[in-house]
Amino acid sequence: MSNRYWISVGAIAVVAALAGVYVARMLGQPVVPSLESGTSLPQARVLPEFDLVDTQGAAVSPAALRGHPTLVFFGFTHCPDVCPTTLALLASVQKQAVQQDAGMAGLKVALISVDPERDTPQQLGSYIASFRGDFIGLTGSASEIVKATRGFGVASARVDLGGGNYTMDHSAAVFVLDSQARIVAVFTPPLSAAALTRDLARLSPVLNPRT
Repeated sequence: MSNRYWISVGAIAVVAALAGVYVARMLGQPVVPSLESGTSLPQARVLPEFDLVDTQGAAVSPAALRGHPTLVFFGFTHCPDVCPTTLALLASVQKQAVQQDAGMAGLKVALISVDPERDTPQQLGSYIASFRGDFIGLTGSASEIVKATRGFGVASARVDLGGGNYTMDHSAAVFVLDSQARIVAVFTPPLSAAALTRDLARLSPVLNPRT
């Protein structure tokens, strides 16, 4: 992706962070944790409904993601670089976070496909198994994937390569869900395993809310 893309992502993250601090102060709420890798939200954001399927073909809605914190990444199995690199990094972060903090027990990594044409449940299952982490793979119809991308605020688009081939251009952010399946933070590239692990430790108090 171009430098202009990453500069734009960085600028958006900075604006979001400043806005979050301002809103928190205006509402008399505690300032949210400052993160090295992105932005923590002043208030957890509830996801709109979508209906996807997991690698076994079972229906999955936002409610099915409750009960554990989750790191959510949008990508696809034919992705040549960004997706496998990010997912390998998240698998490493997942292991480190669980080892260092008992509050991270049950932390999942979810890959939501943006390529419903090629990413069947079986294809997705084989792909995520290669990362040897506690992963969830989600795919579904094109319309339901659009619902999911819009719910998270993710951009994706098909790019034709000629000869019937194509790739998918998509956002590379990682979303942090609490155990109520609400977005509490967004990590933006460039990503570092060490920084993400430290950020998850900072977010630990909000990842398993009692209410």
